[in-house]
Amino acid sequence: MRFLPFFLFLLLCSCKHQADEYALKGLDISHYQKRIDWAQFEEKAVDFVFIKATEADNYQDSLFADNWAALKEKGIRVGAYHFFRPQRSALEQARFFLKTVPLAKGDLPPVLDVEELDGVDEINLRFGVALWLGEVEKACHCKPIIYSSMKFYERYLHPEFSDYPLWIARYNHKAPTTKGWLFWQYSNKGRHPGISARVDLNVFSATEAELDALLLP
Repeated sequence: MRFLPFFLFLLLCSCKHQADEYALKGLDISHYQKRIDWAQFEEKAVDFVFIKATEADNYQDSLFADNWAALKEKGIRVGAYHFFRPQRSALEQARFFLKTVPLAKGDLPPVLDVEELDGVDEINLRFGVALWLGEVEKACHCKPIIYSSMKFYERYLHPEFSDYPLWIARYNHKAPTTKGWLFWQYSNKGRHPGISARVDLNVFSATEAELDALLLP
């Protein structure tokens, strides 16, 4: 019995969530979170929020405009992401995203969410990703952020896009092992005041000054 406290100590240490080590916290939202009660939303608990804006070359998230306006009013750092469909024209997708999102000074860089092959091969996936990134980078004068799961990124996108800011999804108590990540989506089962549904939770790996340095000039 005298060994039990030490065993419990080791167990607790092994289960500690590494996301707790990062000071800057964020959410990402879409219509899946339904209509948010902005009067109850606790803005002081988050440092940044990413919002789904578009998908493919013809779909705008039904709550994007409302979510964008509400977060802007609250003064939270906000960014928008596009869900990439590799079978569709990458340039048309980029132009649709740029037409939909009113990017402005102080916004987080645009995000390209790349999660699926959609039946294309690796070469065509990377070609399309490069086209989207180039078109958006030219328009916003900044490098867009790439979002992907750790396994998908390392299998299909690394090292070709390693010079782009990286947002990695890994639902694990341990941080991603991929080098150079800036954002880590560590859970899709979070809770936040004002949001009735589960919500994705994120951290930023660096300082507040470095987060602000990413904002559009």
